[in-house]
Amino acid sequence: MPPPPGAEGPWTEIEEASMPTTRPKSLTAPALRGRKVRDGHDPLVMVTAYDAPGARMVAEAGVDLILVGDSLAMVVLGYDDTLQVTTDDIAHHTAAVSRGLASLDPEVGRPFVVGDLPWMSYHTSTDDAVRNAATLIRAGAQSVKLEGGRKRLPVIEAIVDAEIPVMGHLGLTPQSMHAMGGFRVQGKEHGAALELVADAKALQAAGCFAIVLEGVPDRVAQMVTASVDVPTIGIGAGGDCDGQVLVFHDVLGIEDRVAPKFVRRYAEVRSVAVEALEAFAADVRGGTFPNDDESYHLDLDVAETLHLYA
Repeated sequence: MPPPPGAEGPWTEIEEASMPTTRPKSLTAPALRGRKVRDGHDPLVMVTAYDAPGARMVAEAGVDLILVGDSLAMVVLGYDDTLQVTTDDIAHHTAAVSRGLASLDPEVGRPFVVGDLPWMSYHTSTDDAVRNAATLIRAGAQSVKLEGGRKRLPVIEAIVDAEIPVMGHLGLTPQSMHAMGGFRVQGKEHGAALELVADAKALQAAGCFAIVLEGVPDRVAQMVTASVDVPTIGIGAGGDCDGQVLVFHDVLGIEDRVAPKFVRRYAEVRSVAVEALEAFAADVRGGTFPNDDESYHLDLDVAETLHLYA
């Protein structure tokens, strides 16, 4: 980087570092890896987003991370579970999120984007996993997330070896819903709790920079969080994780078909939106929309040539 006009003396790294930046510094995977609450850091905030408007809202709210989650299947695409979504689906929506963030004012800090590897995108071979992870990175993600414990270590190591940051996911792993017998809280028994701790340590050793803990008892999540040096991000895992994540549509009250215990709704956007749409329909049927101010008009002389006005 060249010195600014009129600068005197050598252009040193210290001088360069002291120059003001054009926007707040955004998080990176290495920076996130050290974000433990016990070390004095604020808890991380992660919210899902699936399109450009949602990404802009999340960024303007000051959220740290965006997850382009496979929850896309249920809250956007209308499926009953997450198993129907594909890598191409996630890539398509990751690209939309990335474009939305790129359009922000440069003074707005941009959240770190995590692309969710969907079911069967990393289960068949490490080569497939790396290729699918690369697809999400090319679409605009800065890292990928995948579910599972120690049996996923070869896949995680291969993706990390390809220089792609990986976020782990333990506990209730929705892509394993059939094997688990449904959406059930995990780690409730002594042995299962210890298995979660062992899995978390293994994921950290394999290179995961953070781990989502979903649907586990709060004391177990506390134990897992204390056992690793990377941040844990909870969803239905109590308040002692290093961060929390919720689905965009749940936070805003857009999705009302399912209300898990761990969801807190901060707005009722769906009901407000339905009322607005009902008002629009009533205005159209009543002939009050559009009004004169909401219509375009010809100049009088042009209208006269068309015999439109008396």
